[in-house]
Parts: sequence; structure tokens; C-alpha cells
Amino acid sequence: MAKPRLRDLGIHMGVIPTGKYNAITDVPGVRVGHSTIIADEPRVARTGVTVIFPREEPIWDHHCFAGFHVLNGNGDFTGTHWIDESGLLTTPIAITNTHQVGIVRDTLVRYSTEQFGAHEWVMPMVAETYDGWLNDINAFHVQPEHVIEAIQNAHGGVVEEGCVGGGTGMICYDFKGGIGTASRLVDTPSGRYTVGALVQANHGDRTLFRVDGVPVGREIPTSLIPSAWDEPEQPGSIIVILATDAPLLPGQCRRLAQRVTIGLARTGCVGHNGSGDLFLAFSTGNNIPSEPTAPFSVNMMPYPHMNWLFDGVAEAVEEAVINSLVAATTTVGFKGRMAYALPHDLLQAAMRRYSPR
Repeated sequence: MAKPRLRDLGIHMGVIPTGKYNAITDVPGVRVGHSTIIADEPRVARTGVTVIFPREEPIWDHHCFAGFHVLNGNGDFTGTHWIDESGLLTTPIAITNTHQVGIVRDTLVRYSTEQFGAHEWVMPMVAETYDGWLNDINAFHVQPEHVIEAIQNAHGGVVEEGCVGGGTGMICYDFKGGIGTASRLVDTPSGRYTVGALVQANHGDRTLFRVDGVPVGREIPTSLIPSAWDEPEQPGSIIVILATDAPLLPGQCRRLAQRVTIGLARTGCVGHNGSGDLFLAFSTGNNIPSEPTAPFSVNMMPYPHMNWLFDGVAEAVEEAVINSLVAATTTVGFKGRMAYALPHDLLQAAMRRYSPR
């Protein structure tokens, strides 16, 4: 049975139309796969890995332009130095927990070389957020077979959200968080393009939490629905992946990634000291050969036309975060700790109080 999303609750945000699936996979060729690990014995597991393939063609042979942005840097995202240097995305993207970036990265290297043996080197992109509150993180549950499972599960269309893949053990605005996605169909003077966002949401303070401008965190305080945390300061992070089919150069992709901050701010994120807020944007609007032998031409959207893309990014990121919360379910994890799901009825009631219809 499909998990509910924000719009299934009768709550619509933004003014730009969504893609068919309201997901990052609305960008043609983008595929997402999860491997979810849930167990209580021999040690508690609430974790996993999520893999994103940027285009239908093998990304090792058909690169994308990309850009990277950091709001707060208490986190890890491998391969970003090469993005800054070259502007090229050359591998799939994976997201997991903080202590298992290495094994996910190494498995992507092995998979790449075994499947595409002509490649002499691989620079995988793997990001993380910390799930050690609900997951026994030092049991190192994620193994190579889980990464391969996520790769093999990758598909277009509907993207599973909430407590899945890398988002299985995550907490957002003191509720249960996880994976969320959304998209926008953006009409620009250059044509219509799709912008899609996928988040692994593990951040935020309840008192700051907003949905479409409504202070839901204050309407559903921790005195009503307890916080997942029982300590005043806990680490929190969010990874955001943006995809678009607009023809953007690397610097333009970086500008797109910067606008993630606008969407996050609308939900109440400020990028606290302990947070790793790391954003990658890539464009499939150009196909960059891995081994060009001569100069080649690329397309570029005029800079003023990017304003419409910026609007789409802000809306898609905002809704992706909320979708991660709506889809998540109450989770009991490591040491009996509990993260409560965002109650749909209380969310709907809060929205009606501020926007009665």
C-alpha cells in the first residue's frame, strides 16, 4: 500500500505545477533505489542506503555537469572536490549513515569497475546523515550486498519515501524523518524544464518547523507529541540532491544548489552548528562524453532565465522535506528510543486553523 504524501492530505504548497510523480524521477532518466535494513537481533538495525542514477545512459560514459553547495559543513560527501574542480558528475550518488560512507563508496567503485571494466578510476559520490539515535550505528549493518540491492532496485516513476533506504533511522524536526522527494515543471523563456529534489532529512528544531508558512511545530509542541530526542542538543543534517533537464553549465548548477537553502528555510531550517547541510545539483541537459577526442559543443541556459528554475527549486525542496515527514512512521529503535511520526490529523488541523476553507 502506498504511503500518503502531503497532497494526499489535501495540503498543497507552491504555485508551480508538479511533474507526473512529483518526484526527482520526473526528470527523464533519473532512477532511485533503496535498500532498507531493519532488525532487532543480534543488534538493532534501523538504517540502509539510497542510490540515485542521474541518467538513463551509463553515467560512467555519459557525464553530467554538476555543482555543489554547503550551508553548514558538519558532514561528509565524497567526490565533491572533483565536482568543484571539473564540474563533472561521473558516478551514481549514494546516501547512507555517517559511519558507513566508506563501504558504500568502495562498493560503488567495485561495481563500476566490474560492470564497466574499461574505467581505470572511479570517484564515487556518497553522502551521509547520522542515524545513531535509532540505529546501533557501530554495528556497521550496511554491507556491499545492500549497496548492490539498492543499485538493482533503482527505477523511475514513484519513489518510496519516509523510513526507507538511507532515511530509515533519520529524525526531522523532532519527528520521524527520512527520504522525501518532489518536483516542479518550470516554464522559462527558454522552454519548459523539470526540477526534481530528493532529500534525506535528519535535521531541525520543532519550534521552528513550518509547513507552507504555518508554524506547525508550535501547533504540535513536544508537550503534545514528544521529541525523538531526550537530550537538548543532538546532531542533525540534511542531504539534498537536485536534478534538472535544463541545459546548465557547472557554475549554473552550483547556483541552483545554493537555492536549496531557500526551500529549507521555508520549513524552518537554519543550519545549526552540528548539522551537515550538503547540496548537489546536476543537469542532464548536456551529455558529456567520458573520453572526448576533440572540442565539442554544449548548451547553456541564459542566466536571467534561471530565475524560474530558482523558484522551482525552492518549492520542490520545501515539499520534499514535508513529504519525508508525512510518509515516515513511528519508529522504536536502539535502546528503546522512539521517534514519533508527524500526526496527519494534527497537521491538517493546524493548517485549517491558519488557512480555513
